[in-house]
Amino acid sequence: MFPVERPRRLRRTEAIRGMVRETRVSTRGFIYPMFVCPGSGVRVEISSMPGVYRQSADKLLEECREVESLGIPSVMLFGIADQKDERGSEAWSPTGAVQKAIEGIRRAKLNLVVMTDVCLCEYTSHGHCGVIEKGEVANDATLPLLADEALSHARAGADVIAPSDMMDGRVAAIRRALDANGFTELPILAYAAKYCSGFYGPFREAAQSAPQFGDRRSYQMDPANGREALREVELDLEEGADMVMVKPALAYLDVIRRVRERFDVPVAAYNVSGEYAMVKAAVRNGWLEEQRVVMEILTGIQRAGADMILTYHAKDVARWLKA
Repeated sequence: MFPVERPRRLRRTEAIRGMVRETRVSTRGFIYPMFVCPGSGVRVEISSMPGVYRQSADKLLEECREVESLGIPSVMLFGIADQKDERGSEAWSPTGAVQKAIEGIRRAKLNLVVMTDVCLCEYTSHGHCGVIEKGEVANDATLPLLADEALSHARAGADVIAPSDMMDGRVAAIRRALDANGFTELPILAYAAKYCSGFYGPFREAAQSAPQFGDRRSYQMDPANGREALREVELDLEEGADMVMVKPALAYLDVIRRVRERFDVPVAAYNVSGEYAMVKAAVRNGWLEEQRVVMEILTGIQRAGADMILTYHAKDVARWLKA
């Protein structure tokens, strides 16, 4: 007890604080999300996400070289389609934007773990994550299409398949398709606890994936539910997922912690577009100190239990850590 116990002794200098620091943010667990579109020579900044671009495979490859040089180990590719239809058939085209981007990264022999988002919302004319039957998103009819998309990514050379659609049974369908086609070693990172969140707005601008009617509450999770997340994670692991994700991160730190404590598998958290955009907007208005706030946010996500963090801040943080 005071005056014998004085916790401030270990906070007195930066050198001491650094030695006893419990959580240390590094680039080792970073995954950098990227948006790839058809065409060539295309690089368009996303208005709500400063510093993030919608770009064609050739331009994306240039940024991937930068990502590699900064020591960021992984990218997550999200595709954008010129031609959309009711089934999202461009998602599994061997000449699709994601497939071409993967092949380009492989030809360049970049030392990056290439992860691919598997979902139909960027490819469907209605903007939902599955096919529509009788005005509803049809779960079981969507599963073989997601499996086809995952398989096309595997054939192009993806390292990790990451289904984000939140259809029941999609991990099992994808695992069966991969295994049946010789991709038994390819891991799955399941968006296991993906909430129906208001923080996705800028992403929908970036991926051009806003639903044309209704919303996604019938398949993405209710933000009020914590115990349900554990059930979703358990089911995805039983179906063959190797890693799991909680999305978004900041409003769901408690969920990250509960998943970390319950399951002995790698846990990812997605520091999503709205979280990124809020920081950028506040910084532009002079309300926040960017480096300090971003590092605090990512420290909090990691402290909650995330082994991997998908974040649009990854390049900035990598530069700050090298400085």
